[in-house]
Amino acid sequence: MNQKIEDDCNSHVYTISNSESVPKLLEERLKRYEDEAGQISSKSTLKDRVSYLRKNRENDVSKAIINIEDSMNVDLCFVLDCTGSMSNHIRAAKEHIIKVANYVNRNNSYIEFWVGFCGYRDHADHSDRLQILDFTNSLEKFKTYITNKVTAKGGHDIPEDVLGGLNSAITEMTWSNATRVLIHIGDAPPHGRRFNSFDDDEYPDGDPNGLTAESVLKQMKLKKILYHFGKINNSTDVMLNVFREIIGEFPVFDLENMGNNPGILVNKFFKATSSAIFTSITLTTTSRNSKSIYSLQRKKLKINPHEPDWTTHPEKTGKLLYYIPPKTLSEVKDEYYFIKSNFIEQDISFKLALQPFSIGAERYAYFALDASLERANKLVAKEYHDIKIGTIERYLESVEIFNVAYFFSIKFNIATQQIGVNKKVTFIDVKVLYNKTDNTYYSAEKYIIDTKFKKFNVNSGLITEFHPILEAFAHFTYQYSERYLVVYDLQGFDLDNEFLLTDPVIYCVDLEQQT
Repeated sequence: MNQKIEDDCNSHVYTISNSESVPKLLEERLKRYEDEAGQISSKSTLKDRVSYLRKNRENDVSKAIINIEDSMNVDLCFVLDCTGSMSNHIRAAKEHIIKVANYVNRNNSYIEFWVGFCGYRDHADHSDRLQILDFTNSLEKFKTYITNKVTAKGGHDIPEDVLGGLNSAITEMTWSNATRVLIHIGDAPPHGRRFNSFDDDEYPDGDPNGLTAESVLKQMKLKKILYHFGKINNSTDVMLNVFREIIGEFPVFDLENMGNNPGILVNKFFKATSSAIFTSITLTTTSRNSKSIYSLQRKKLKINPHEPDWTTHPEKTGKLLYYIPPKTLSEVKDEYYFIKSNFIEQDISFKLALQPFSIGAERYAYFALDASLERANKLVAKEYHDIKIGTIERYLESVEIFNVAYFFSIKFNIATQQIGVNKKVTFIDVKVLYNKTDNTYYSAEKYIIDTKFKKFNVNSGLITEFHPILEAFAHFTYQYSERYLVVYDLQGFDLDNEFLLTDPVIYCVDLEQQT
């Protein structure tokens, strides 16, 4: 195969010659796979390279399966301020845990979790300063311990021994499972002027035992423990900012006890804990080590969730590139369909936000504006974290995935309509956006306004929000493709008449086609 891409991106020509001539796009794909697997000799034949990469991808898949299975075993630790003002939150921690277990296991029976508890008070409480229940898989034991052993008492000045509580949970409890979740709940900051400006602080110079936020959180990072915080009031805001500077962004849940309603508080605990379990399993599955987990958390500090003032942004010129979707299953299975197909070009004038509004495991997402038309269209432009400038292959791959998923959604909607199911499964159209000025690429799609983005299931098989139609769609892709592939990792928007989805994953029996 030969491929020619003009420097000015005005024409793209693909022609077939012979099997030993590798097209540029296929060569880029092979090089990327070789970089991931470890370089092999450049003198190897195409057949040797493909054989080597297939073997390595088989090993990678085997490792990924083991990693996914391991990530379904969860250590869940509650670190709770147990001073006098916290009685309602202690009760809610006890009451919600069975509800969480039932919800998590309803659609994910393979998840097992061990639950532990570390309560802290203050230094003046001496022997009652810390209380620890090490991890147990008995939820009844957890409930009984909190009922019989944990009471809201003590506390002397306003700050509490927060660092001592966190340190004990991290270093004295038996963290043994792959997914490690720490949910910290408190209504007061640590001691020290760094965390508070209270006159009523008996240790204004900080922890009397010499603990610092850096030393405690360093141990947490080394143990790959994922931190979550349940916020009750604003007195902990400075503490949270200090923690973010050290470990990056982390989830903060609203656990304020409005109206002193126990039912509402238990429900807040339930939602927070369920979310923490699901997001931690997903992060543990997609990140290979603690360094990559916390690198992602630090990157999240750079986001700006607000759409920019477009009048202050310069207009750029470029191209939108997209394929004609396959029309038959044989075209879907043709490994060269997209490589040898002509893709269509469209000139575009656009504006791009300087900072991403969101960061995922692989990509940044930016606000963008299509300024080509009289009425500007809002877009989302997505950029891979670690990719060489001017490299197009990964972005074309995202367009390939969309086209395959789109093909199956059309077939699925026809089939479901015949049996009276009117809610459709639709995928947001994805194109490659080429920025001629900077020689950079993005994947681009329509921005969906004022609608909550949801993850329904993830590529580990985890179901975070069960919808029969979406699970049926995934099963349909497997059956209709004659057990060749599955479209999963379904996420997007739950609208009245359709699920509008983006960024799926394709699992394929042909490992070279798996994306």
